[in-house]
Amino acid sequence: MADNIDTNKVNSFRKQKSKDEMKKQLISFALMIGFTIIAFGIVATDAIDKMFVVPLLLILAVVQVAFQFYYFMHMKDKGHELPSMMIYGGIFAALLTIAALSVIVWW
Repeated sequence: MADNIDTNKVNSFRKQKSKDEMKKQLISFALMIGFTIIAFGIVATDAIDKMFVVPLLLILAVVQVAFQFYYFMHMKDKGHELPSMMIYGGIFAALLTIAALSVIVWW
């Protein structure tokens, strides 16, 4: 009898945790769709000077990539330390390469 009560508590906890996770993913998905619509609107309407459009689009893209990594690729979960380290290392190497090439071109 006690095992059945414990099992029900565990199942209830898992259902709630799963429900919370789905809620967070739906909010993240809605935000990404919103960012995409904003980016499309900015480009389609020429509402902002072209000098500011590219940095703004890059910022929106970086935020969307962060949402993708954090929520949809489950980088926040335990047991994903090695893939997280590899991805963050790759991002660091890419940024370092871009910085180095920018300095070479600028110089």
